[in-house]
Amino acid sequence: MSQRSAASLARFTCLALATMVMNVGSGVAQDRGAAALAKVSVTTVSAEAKQEYLKGRTLGENLRAHDSREVLQRAVAKDPNFALAHYSLALNSPTAKEFFDHLKQAVKLSAKASDGERLMIQGLEAGANANPEKQREYYERLVAAYPGDERAHFLLGGNYFGQQDYPKTLREYQSSVKIAPDFAPAYNLLGYAYRQVGQFDDAEKAFKKYIELIPDDPNPYDSYAELLMKMGRFDESISMYRKALATDPQFSPSHVGIASNLMYQGKHEAARQEAWKLHEAARNDADRRNAFFATAVAYADEGKFDEAVAELKKQQAIAAKIDDPANLAADAVAMGDVLLEAGKPEEARALYQEALSRLERSDLSPEVKENARLVHQYNLGRVAVHSKDPAAARKHAEAYMRGATAKKNSFQIRQAHDLVGTMALKEKRFDEALAHLAKANQQDPYVLYRMAKAHKGSGNEAKANELFRQAANHNTLPTLNHAFVRAKVKKAKA
Repeated sequence: MSQRSAASLARFTCLALATMVMNVGSGVAQDRGAAALAKVSVTTVSAEAKQEYLKGRTLGENLRAHDSREVLQRAVAKDPNFALAHYSLALNSPTAKEFFDHLKQAVKLSAKASDGERLMIQGLEAGANANPEKQREYYERLVAAYPGDERAHFLLGGNYFGQQDYPKTLREYQSSVKIAPDFAPAYNLLGYAYRQVGQFDDAEKAFKKYIELIPDDPNPYDSYAELLMKMGRFDESISMYRKALATDPQFSPSHVGIASNLMYQGKHEAARQEAWKLHEAARNDADRRNAFFATAVAYADEGKFDEAVAELKKQQAIAAKIDDPANLAADAVAMGDVLLEAGKPEEARALYQEALSRLERSDLSPEVKENARLVHQYNLGRVAVHSKDPAAARKHAEAYMRGATAKKNSFQIRQAHDLVGTMALKEKRFDEALAHLAKANQQDPYVLYRMAKAHKGSGNEAKANELFRQAANHNTLPTLNHAFVRAKVKKAKA
């Protein structure tokens, strides 16, 4: 399973999409005397709809989103007022438009659902509205009400994961597997949590247990392959991805994984050919978009920014066909990021403004639009830094920090520190830069790269070289920031 990293407006659903596999609840609600054993109930008027939902939930939990949707749509056909089925359809949607459409339905129908189902839906809505603090409150209430539900702990663990609170993440996932030792998805996310803190041996054990529990599913092999890639074991990783595809030839994430490994081996054209295989075999718009994005990153990794933008335009054209405002905006931001890296801040500014305008004109929630306006301050701050306008950069950075702090959005607070640290680095105030960058996202290779530059400026060559190496060898699934950093390091070594 790929953990999608976050960077500005492209993460319009914030923690909502990070919890893509986290569908809670089955069973019958118990009396309060049996609260420790209670599971979140499933509210539907149709026994057949419930059975279809449970099948679809399992498929979704194991990242077989396309197959999951087909089954969940049958559940909704049998009971159009099935709130939890719409919730799960949102989580497994191939486009942002469908995600928001199904979430809207789930929220509308939640009044007829159980308390536990309502908390799940409210949590997803809070994540979509970029309010992780509110989402955490809902999930904590869910765990308090249903301490014996492994999926409730799984959801709360997902929120902590998104906030990079890994000790609490591990605690919740470990609670999930203690309650239900055969709950495979928890071992998957345990593996990712261990990976994030560098405990690769523990991550490997978790992924191997995941494989043991569902050996006929592709995602366990895909997740283990991602760990091998992170460890720099590229050939082994490719073999494991091919094992996932042997299990299910249409499991699209594994094509992206293979393309990533090839890119890290310097085989950029082969990486783009692998991404094209995904496009040719695409079953939905999500596959097609992922193929274009992986191709764009492979170009950016070579410093071929014009070609990267061309691929992102193809990705945006897919969103345009269905008038998907969230993805149209996200794609504009991605293109702006490439142009900013290419030294074209005014062209980037125009794309950031396009992204905001698309969301402002949309029928998305007021909360989504408010967050878009806040993120625009971050984007304008980055433009100002690249335009060498420190006064404007400071103004936008202060506005972004105020808004992020008021929302208690830890991801955005880390972004704000990154922006302030970048400003200080540009002005050669290295100690101040390091103080802020230490509070930024340590999973972002660009942050590590900037910290390396600050240490180098301070005369700490050893620390700088260590961080340059970490940034260049981050070895995650494709992100533009990693490609930018790798291109910089390669250029510096040339």
